[in-house]
Amino acid sequence: MPFGSLWLPVIVAAVAVWLVSAVVHMALRYHKADYKQLADEDKVAQAVRQVGPAPGVYFIPYCAEISQLKEPAVRKKFEDGPVAILTVRPNGVPAMGTNLVQWFLFCFLVSFVTGYLARHALAPGAKGLEVLRITGTIAFAAYGFGYLQDSIWKSIPWSNSLRGVFDAVLYALTTGLVFRLLWPGA
Repeated sequence: MPFGSLWLPVIVAAVAVWLVSAVVHMALRYHKADYKQLADEDKVAQAVRQVGPAPGVYFIPYCAEISQLKEPAVRKKFEDGPVAILTVRPNGVPAMGTNLVQWFLFCFLVSFVTGYLARHALAPGAKGLEVLRITGTIAFAAYGFGYLQDSIWKSIPWSNSLRGVFDAVLYALTTGLVFRLLWPGA
């Protein structure tokens, strides 16, 4: 089957997931629980401002080599705390337009890869439930598995990751349903 026959479901799935995510974040708003405010935000912001780190991701206390964890002074820093991962973004109001464009491009990439893999796994005219199962599974893996890594390696609370995995289920179902409805020969 030529990939050209899958452009419509790829594009429609990307747009549909983008719209579902808008509803999730603007109407349902359960992601408000993803972030907490520091008790003395102004004091912490002033301290970070004085240091003036460039945008990037910082680990406190920093340890260049894992072997340094055996050093008493380094161990004491970890025991005394705080132990944190600090993401510093560029100053200014967040550029939501840029983020939304990048999110749409990611949705398109997931839909494209889903279509590419489904093209090799399914025949034209494949049964709708089989199309839904294969494309939904691929989309779920793409949208959801990264959240688990974030909890494992970046100490993102598991509750945040579970909300993200729930989103991935919604996005996977959306993708699978679009491909099921628009699958060539359906």
